Amino acid sequence: MNKLAVVLGSAAIVLLASCAATPEPVAPPPVQAPRQAAPAPAPAAAPRRCDAAVTFQNEETFPFAKDELTSAAKGRLDRDVLGRLAACASVEAVVIEGHADRLGSQPYNQKLSERRAESVKAYLVGKGVEANKTETIGMGKTVPAKFCPDIKDRKELIACLAPNRRAVISIKGPAR
Repeated sequence: MNKLAVVLGSAAIVLLASCAATPEPVAPPPVQAPRQAAPAPAPAAAPRRCDAAVTFQNEETFPFAKDELTSAAKGRLDRDVLGRLAACASVEAVVIEGHADRLGSQPYNQKLSERRAESVKAYLVGKGVEANKTETIGMGKTVPAKFCPDIKDRKELIACLAPNRRAVISIKGPAR
């Protein structure tokens, strides 16, 4: 029996030694996909707006020292202001700025620019724009669109300053 114990002990040592010499490959742990966070909710789309600004240009500007709308200005109001307002679900505000050129005194140009803004408002209100949502402001000669050198010929200077005799109409409201 002693012999048997020695044989079994030797076999056990040989088995253990062989296990230590060539380790059995260990399977790597299963790869887990990275945990996906729940998708962020899509940002809410900003409400569409019908905001716009329209500025009289070229033949749309006011004649020198006048506050009457030209036929070109009326056409622009019909097309670009009333057309834009039609795309609004509601109108929050229509702001009309009247402007003057630098010829004349500050008080005169202030009043002239106010009358110009009021003539645009009267036209728009006559076409159905709500008067209580329409504001006017006279800017006088404070915000020129064009700078002209002093020109001796007054007619040339008046023609050069024409872009300053304008109205700017701003529309605010949500789109349909």
